[in-house]
This record gives sequence, C-alpha cells and structure tokens, in this order.
Amino acid sequence: MAKKSELKKEIKIKESWCKGCEICVEFCPHNVLAMKDGKAFVENLQACTACGLCELYCPDFAIEVFVINDATHIKK
Repeated sequence: MAKKSELKKEIKIKESWCKGCEICVEFCPHNVLAMKDGKAFVENLQACTACGLCELYCPDFAIEVFVINDATHIKK
C-alpha cells in the first residue's frame, strides 16, 4: 500500500460556500491550504496526507477531500 504522502488526492473547495473563516487553514497540519481574496484555496496539494481535518472542521461544508484510485474518486 502507498504511503499517505504518495496517494493521489484531490481537494475540492466550493468557493460559493466558503465564508473565509480560515478554520480549514488553521487546522491543516501540513499547510496545504491558504487564503486568497477571502476564500480558501489549495496551495500545496503535494503536502496533503488526506487526513480530512479541513473537511471535518469546515463549518460550511465547503471542502471535500478525495483519494483517487484508478480513475475512481473514493471519498476519505
């Protein structure tokens, strides 16, 4: 099995749902997310371990973290 850092990942952020609270940025242990123009965005996807903390703590349900397996999205 691949290490978490080697997994293919995708982070989807629904900009229209993001209120810019920065909770996801603060909870990310690997500084994957950042803020731009008052919205969260993925700054460093390679550092993501797909832990899901950003998705878990987003109060607006604006973030989804996926692990990709053979062209199939598998929700973490």
